[in-house]
Amino acid sequence: MKRILASLAAVAMLAGPIAAASDLSAQQRLQRSQQPRGEQDSAREQMQAGRNMPIREIERRIIPRMDGDEYIGFEYDPAAHAYRLKFIREGRVIWVDVDARTARVLRVSR
Repeated sequence: MKRILASLAAVAMLAGPIAAASDLSAQQRLQRSQQPRGEQDSAREQMQAGRNMPIREIERRIIPRMDGDEYIGFEYDPAAHAYRLKFIREGRVIWVDVDARTARVLRVSR
């Protein structure tokens, strides 16, 4: 009987930290949800508010101007309201910075 009680006490002692870790995990999830949103969410929010053009429209305008360079993808800079489109030509990366509001090319980095 004493062994059973000792075993139950050991299990209870082990379960306490596990429950606390579970609560901490829930707190961390709550804190993360309250942090500033990512670039993608910011871009979507700006587009829905009518301040930025949709990325698909910007791609439609910019990709044909890149003379067949391979389009890789884009990043969004919420502070600058700009997209950075990435292309590859002959193994070299080309970055094209585009104003998210007007689709005007701001800079081409080769």
